[in-house]
Amino acid sequence: MRHDLPYQPLTRSDPKRIAAWMKRQTSGTTRCGGYNQQQFPENGFFAAVSDGLWDNGAACGRRYRVRCISGPRGSCKNGEITVIVVDFCKNTPCHAMMLLSKAAFSAISSIPDANINVEYTE
Repeated sequence: MRHDLPYQPLTRSDPKRIAAWMKRQTSGTTRCGGYNQQQFPENGFFAAVSDGLWDNGAACGRRYRVRCISGPRGSCKNGEITVIVVDFCKNTPCHAMMLLSKAAFSAISSIPDANINVEYTE
């Protein structure tokens, strides 16, 4: 996916264009690596993505730099993280563009169960 700006904003104007905390972690199967635990990075920063980023499975293994730009009660932390796509959002419809692992979400937000607005780049 090509972006003209360094980051693609995920804004509140579309409720699907937000990031949320992934409730299911590294147990079970994923659409990218099945049961293979080696698909998960050591730092625990991974994501499931919705249709807008899934690209018929081509998103598997993609790395996105992500930073929080706004959230409830000043929940954003400074800095950015890099996440690896390991799954497709299993909820239909998915309630966010990216579902971040607990470790990834906690690195950019101080409120673990909030929906936050993020910017990302591949």
